[in-house]
Parts: sequence; structure tokens; C-alpha cells
Amino acid sequence: MFKRESGKIKLGTILIIFLLLIVIAAICVYIWYNSSLKPVQKNSEKIIITIAEGNGISGIAEQLEENGIIKNANVFKIYCKLNEKMSMQAGKYELDKNMSVEQIIDILQKGNIVDETVTITFVEGKNIRWIAKTIAEKTNNTEEDVYTLLENEEYLDSLIEEYWFIDEEIKNKNIYYSLEGYLYPDTYILTNKDEDVKTIFGKMLDKMSSVLEDYKDDIENSNYSTHELLALASVVELEAKNEDDRDEVAGVFYNRLNKNMALQSDVTTYYASKIDMDERDLTAAELAKNNPYNTRSSSMTGKLPVGPICMVSKTSINAVINPAKTDAIFFVADKNGKVYFSKTNSEHEALINKLKEQGLWYTYDD
Repeated sequence: MFKRESGKIKLGTILIIFLLLIVIAAICVYIWYNSSLKPVQKNSEKIIITIAEGNGISGIAEQLEENGIIKNANVFKIYCKLNEKMSMQAGKYELDKNMSVEQIIDILQKGNIVDETVTITFVEGKNIRWIAKTIAEKTNNTEEDVYTLLENEEYLDSLIEEYWFIDEEIKNKNIYYSLEGYLYPDTYILTNKDEDVKTIFGKMLDKMSSVLEDYKDDIENSNYSTHELLALASVVELEAKNEDDRDEVAGVFYNRLNKNMALQSDVTTYYASKIDMDERDLTAAELAKNNPYNTRSSSMTGKLPVGPICMVSKTSINAVINPAKTDAIFFVADKNGKVYFSKTNSEHEALINKLKEQGLWYTYDD
């Protein structure tokens, strides 16, 4: 009788121990499971990860574990199944090692994809050197990438074939930068910083094509080529700041060309010397230098610069297509950008003297 009761006691003890082990194991699993749902670390450490199209929960879980973003892929899968979170969106994400599994899944389900787009603004009146610097600052391209493409004969030939307003004139050996004046100034959205120069130029040329399309008939009926009109528009762009002035400045330039006079535009002289106007004043030698851009040169009577000198706005293009009718053959701009027009040289000289007295005239070093 005692032995039988002893056996019952032993069996009960074993059962109790077994149940205790199960409870302990369950508690351990629960602790492990919940611990695995917590962030990998407390400190922030951002990781960029791309979820491929068609990648299922198992693949995503393994990818996250391999990148050290979650502690355990199996726990991730179990959590998704238990909570019916089996649908996640493909794309590039910025995740953090201090995020919990719940936070990560929330991001992947909502599709909070990393915005890699780059906004880049090209300003009218700026030249290729400025464009190259801006592209280098905003993208993963270098300034040298810009200049190399501009000298690529195969690329230039492809543009001549693709765009109606581009012809062999851009390959003139006297031109500093082949696409100067052809790239339309505007704000552009790039997919990411890796977009190459050719793609960026493509966007700008497409926009220029759209702008020029409105004037295609006028251009075809003009005595000037598209290249010449863009060259004149670029000079107008820098010589006048507002639309009314640009129309009249264009009219003055046409009057001078028709009279076989030199344009005598300082902005072309700066460009010829590869000096920006806000950099410094020009020397007397630079002003007189014989250069196919320098319209102050004695060899440039009745001639346009060999090519455009900056990016041009639609208002400047419109000004050379529809110039104001004027008798003026002279104009001057003061240091504040205000433009004054005159019909005779005596009026012109009087204006200059007045501006000098007022301290509004550009001075030049010897």
C-alpha cells in the first residue's frame, strides 16, 4: 500500500515538473519572440534597402536580417502571418536599426519609399561654366563630364539629327561650348543624382524645342538662322532685365546690324575673355581684343557674336523675333541695370557723361 502511493507521488511529481518545463519553455519562447520584435539597437543607423518587385515575405525577411535591420527572419514571418500583414510594396526604403519590426512593417506596407528625386534650377543669363558647376553640385556628375560631352562629335551629330533647331553651326571651332544658348533655363526634376549629363541636357533641349516651336514659322522666314537668333537673344538677355527693354534693345541691335555697325556690347566682351560680369571690370586690352565673340572689336562691324553667350529666356527669344520698332541706334545700361536709349552719338555721349557723374557708369582698369 505504501509503495503504490509512493508510485503515485512520483508520477504526480514528474507530471508537475513536465508542466513546469512546458510553462518555462513557453515563457522563454514568448520572451525570445518579443525580444526579436524589438529594434536591433538603440542608436540610430540608417540603412537603404531596395525591395524588389515580386519579393515575398520570406525573401523580404531574409533581406532585412542580412542587412542587420531585424534580429530574426523567422520571427518576422511569424509576426506577419499572425497579424495578417502579408502585403508589402516594392521600392527603395530608408530604414533604421533602431526601428521595431512593427515600425518596419508599417513603412513597407504604406510604401514610404525614399524620394531620391533631385530638383535642379538653371537660371537665364548664366553660361555653360555656371551650368557645369551647378550640375556637379547637384548630381554625381563632374564639371569635366559636362565639357567632355559638349566636345563629343558623335553626340553633337545625334542632336543635329534629332532637333530641327540645331545644325552644324554648333560645331564651329571658334565656339567655346557647343550647346551654349541651346539649353533652356528652367527647373527640372531628376530621378536621382545618378542621372547623367546627356539625360539632363535632353530635358533642357526638349524644353527649348517646345519654346521655339511657337516661333518656328518666324524663324524659317527670318534672314537669320536659329543659331544667330539665339546668339542675339543671349546678348539681349544680359543687356536688359525687363521685357519692354529687351524688345527695344533688340530693335537697336537690328538697326546697328542693318547699318553695318558693330553691336559694341560689353557682355560679349566679358564672354570673349571668359570672365563673368560680377567678377571684375575688364582691362582696356580685353575690351579691344580681336575675338569672334567680342562685338566691340574693330573686326566685328555688322556681325553677331559667333555663338550664344548664355541661357536665354522666352522673353529674350520673343524680343529678337518681335523687336520693337525704334529709331534708336545707341543704348547704355547703368550699374543698376536701367537702360537708356538715344538716336544720335551726341545724345549717347551726353548720357554716358551723366551716368559717370552719378557714379553709375562701369569703369575699366588699364
